[in-house]
Amino acid sequence: MNEPIKTTALGEIATVTIDRPKFFNAFDLDTISLLVSHLINLAVNDSVKVVIISGGGKVFCAGGDLKWAKNWPDGPAAAFHNLAARYHQAILEIRRMKKPVIAAINGPAAGGGFSLALACDFRVMERSAILRQAYTSSGLSIDGAGTFNLPRLVGLAKALEIAAFDRPISSEKALEWGLATKVVEDGLALEESTNMAHELAQKSLHSFGLSKRLLTDSFNHSLEEHLEYEREFLSVAGDHRDGREGVSAFVEKRMPVFNQICLIRAD
Repeated sequence: MNEPIKTTALGEIATVTIDRPKFFNAFDLDTISLLVSHLINLAVNDSVKVVIISGGGKVFCAGGDLKWAKNWPDGPAAAFHNLAARYHQAILEIRRMKKPVIAAINGPAAGGGFSLALACDFRVMERSAILRQAYTSSGLSIDGAGTFNLPRLVGLAKALEIAAFDRPISSEKALEWGLATKVVEDGLALEESTNMAHELAQKSLHSFGLSKRLLTDSFNHSLEEHLEYEREFLSVAGDHRDGREGVSAFVEKRMPVFNQICLIRAD
C-alpha cells in the first residue's frame, strides 16, 4: 500500500509530498497523522535545512476528506473534532519549526489545503493554480489557523470578503494580495521552491528561527513585552556562532559563512 505522505531528501532540502491524487490529496485521519510525524522528524533532523511541502499529481491539497468525515461512525462532528486535533498539530509544527517551510503550490489549494499553504513561510504558486478557502461554501468554519494567518496577510476586510464570498483566488491575485511569494509557470513550482530553498540554506538558520518566532508571536504581545523578547533574542543571536560570524564578516568586509557546525540548536 502506498504511503499517503512521502518525504524525499536531496542534500539539505527535504520535500514532503501529500500523495493521495485520487482524493485530490485530501487528508483523512491517517494521512494527517502521518504528516505530523514527518514534520516532527524533520524539525529535529540537523541535516535538513529547509522543508518544502507539495502535492502529488496536479493538486496541492483539497483539505479535509469530506467523504471520509461523512462516513465516520460517530458522525461528522466527531470526525472533524479528531481530524482538527491532528491537523492543528501539523500547523503548529510548521509555525514552530526553526527552519524555513515553503509551500510548492502545484495546483488547487482549497479548504485545509488553503490553510496549510498559509501556514508555510513562503508560497510558490504555479500560474494556473488557485487558492480557495472553500469551508464556508460547505457550511463549515475555517480551521488550520486560516482565520489567524489570513487577516495577518491580507487585512481583516479582505479576509472577511474571502470568507463570505469564497471566490477562487488566482495566482495573480494571490501575488497582488500577499498570499503568494512568487508565481511561476505551470510545472515549475517544485523546481523554483527548491531554488529558493538552496538560497535560504545559505542564510543563518539560527537567525531565521528566532525572527520567525518573533514575527509569529508579535500579535500576542504588548509593545513592551515584545520589545523585551526582541532584546532577549538579539542577545541570544549575538552569542551564537552565526551571530559572531556575521558581525566579524561585516567588520572584515567579507561574505559571512553560516550554519558551519550545528544547523539549528542555539548554544
